[in-house]
Amino acid sequence: MLRSALSIGLVSATVLLSGAALTGSASAEPGAAPAPPPPGPGHSAPVPADSLRALGDRIGLRIGTAVNTDELGSNAEYTRITAEQFSSVTPENVMKWQLVEPNRGTYDWAAADRLVSFAKKNKQLVRGHTLVWHNQLPTWLSSDGFTTTLSNNEVKAVLKKHIQDQVKHFKGDIWQWDVVNEAFDDDGKPRETIWYKAWGGLGYIADAFRWAHEADPKALLFYNDYNLEFTGPKSNAVYDFVKTLKAQRVPIDGVGFQGHLDTQYGFPDLQNNLQRFADLGLKVAETEVDVRTFTEAAPNVNTPTNPLAVYAQESYWSRALKACLAVRECISFTPWGFGDTYSWIPGWFADPQEGAALLYDADLKPKSQYYVIQQDLALAAGAPRRDGGGPGRP
Repeated sequence: MLRSALSIGLVSATVLLSGAALTGSASAEPGAAPAPPPPGPGHSAPVPADSLRALGDRIGLRIGTAVNTDELGSNAEYTRITAEQFSSVTPENVMKWQLVEPNRGTYDWAAADRLVSFAKKNKQLVRGHTLVWHNQLPTWLSSDGFTTTLSNNEVKAVLKKHIQDQVKHFKGDIWQWDVVNEAFDDDGKPRETIWYKAWGGLGYIADAFRWAHEADPKALLFYNDYNLEFTGPKSNAVYDFVKTLKAQRVPIDGVGFQGHLDTQYGFPDLQNNLQRFADLGLKVAETEVDVRTFTEAAPNVNTPTNPLAVYAQESYWSRALKACLAVRECISFTPWGFGDTYSWIPGWFADPQEGAALLYDADLKPKSQYYVIQQDLALAAGAPRRDGGGPGRP
């Protein structure tokens, strides 16, 4: 998940208005079939023909969402939408190291297992997120991701054990793993995390991919990061590094573009960046898409301050999806959640306040952005068909 604001030039009012011209305002919403009864946590839901997942399936594109497992099963409407609308799921938190091994040597897979079980029952694939990151680590390992009381050799040993234990636990059930997350800063320099320091460089990344591949040879293994959408120091550095991994025959299968977008910044040259990574012989995916905008102060953090913002958001959602549709190797498009109530953005971008970033509002009603995505998928019959590969496919 994104942990810093994008550093791109401001969009003018003209660009905001042109968003409506590009996709058209989605105020005339297509009629939707009556919703079926909400499923229980262990029951498969019917999939409407006009759902995002059904429309994406026609061209082999998995439409995913990040899942708040606290709501799954306990919130009937949240559970129904998760099952009906999405063909892949990503755990927001329950596969991160902080939660799966809070005490050294003692694993807690329960919440993650429930999500995998839900996905199986609803014929969904699972994106595992994430094996190696400098955030959300257990305190016995590091309180900040940059310092640790463990020796370099201990750090290396615990990382290998963590990767292989977790991947083996879910072997055969995970379609894509985010093996390494956010290893580079925006200036293109490596983050000097505990991993970087223990290895004396970026060698930990190749080792992480090799260890994950040993544990589950069929899972697709991804490097995942934000701001790769924009050509610049970070995207170029990751591109060059991934190219070296390929040259070294490291088992990397793909690159995830998080896609945390903001209406105050220009739209990135996303399609070109997806394509240049794909041209290295990699699969690509948009893994954490949301489109934030300036909003009112609390408690109205999901009410845009500018009435034109919705048009820019519609445009950005549409263009992000179309970039993926245009690249055959783009195998999945995953918003980071779907209901504004559950978005991470208002809590993170609170000064100035931003929010309203997802496809459903605070009451879990589809917004105009949802209908834009639905329409684009409905019209995408001529897009290149893609093959996602990997295990766990229904």
